[in-house]
Amino acid sequence: MVLDRISLSHFRNHVATELDDTRGFNLLVGENGAGKTNVLEALSLLAPGRGLRRAALQEMAGGDGSHGFAIGASLSLPAAGEDVRLGTHVEPHRPGRRLVRVNGSEASATSLGEWLAIGWLTPAMDRLFADSAGARRRFLDRLALALDPAHARHASRYESALRERNRLLSDEMPPDPTWLDGIEAQMAQHGSALALGRRATVDALEQALAALPDAPFAKPLLERDPGGPDEEDALAQALRDNRPRDRAAGRSLIGPHREELVVTKADSGIPAAQCSTGEQKAMLVAIILAHAERAAEGRPGILLLDEVAAHLDPVRRTALFDRLRAGGSQVWLTGTELAPFADIRAEAAVWQVGNGTVARI
Repeated sequence: MVLDRISLSHFRNHVATELDDTRGFNLLVGENGAGKTNVLEALSLLAPGRGLRRAALQEMAGGDGSHGFAIGASLSLPAAGEDVRLGTHVEPHRPGRRLVRVNGSEASATSLGEWLAIGWLTPAMDRLFADSAGARRRFLDRLALALDPAHARHASRYESALRERNRLLSDEMPPDPTWLDGIEAQMAQHGSALALGRRATVDALEQALAALPDAPFAKPLLERDPGGPDEEDALAQALRDNRPRDRAAGRSLIGPHREELVVTKADSGIPAAQCSTGEQKAMLVAIILAHAERAAEGRPGILLLDEVAAHLDPVRRTALFDRLRAGGSQVWLTGTELAPFADIRAEAAVWQVGNGTVARI
């Protein structure tokens, strides 16, 4: 089950790019700035959310941005004997709204998650363990979304209710308790689903990671530090009880928006943020691979790996390719040269990327 017949129109530096006859491994090779990561970013938009760069839609439109952009791909489903055409685009007269189509019919961005489980690893993610708690929450939510498409809806509705509650708490006039009750009921409903989705994701990853050997990738331990109760009734009560403190602070001090993902190195118990750069990279790779294998159990899996092979030694590189080969996901990798991909070169589709164009090798 793979993506094929991929098209990019006016997406960043790709005016009209087509990629056909894809395989399990797909390599994009070219100089820095050629447009390799742009292809991965386009594919990441076939999932709910803002894509692997979290960029604004206007930034993705090529040229002066006035033409919008379009991305399309066919998902091959051999068991069903058919292909499903997935597409997302931005129209010039509505530059701030991303539209989605499935087999030519309008659909929601959330519905894309019902067809594909897309994950990625980029160089920017190397800072994850030293970054803010918010960055790690977003990382965990993206992993949860790939396992359960409904996670995006709960996250969106919780954030909307949270903003409304914070607005009321920061007003000079005391908020209407009945109005707060209604908002907090929404926060409790969707916040509980959000927290439970994160908990299920961490549990699934912990099970997958526990079955792995300690080498060649450093094994991480994952834990949640919840921002409040996970259960709906308990969260609603906690929000109600915390109103005086929250009003004094002008914001909500408890809830899943305060959650933290805690990562430590399994064999030493050292926090990931205090580990070496190489150990952090190895743990991040281990998490992404474990997640990709779990995600591919339910839906077709797509894994986007930007410049990952060049930063691994030969032993870890070989182990990475072996895991990817057995993982069941279609894999897209970028690099500046073919040498690091020697182990998979014969079985991969390879494109040379240059100045927003691609040519099959």
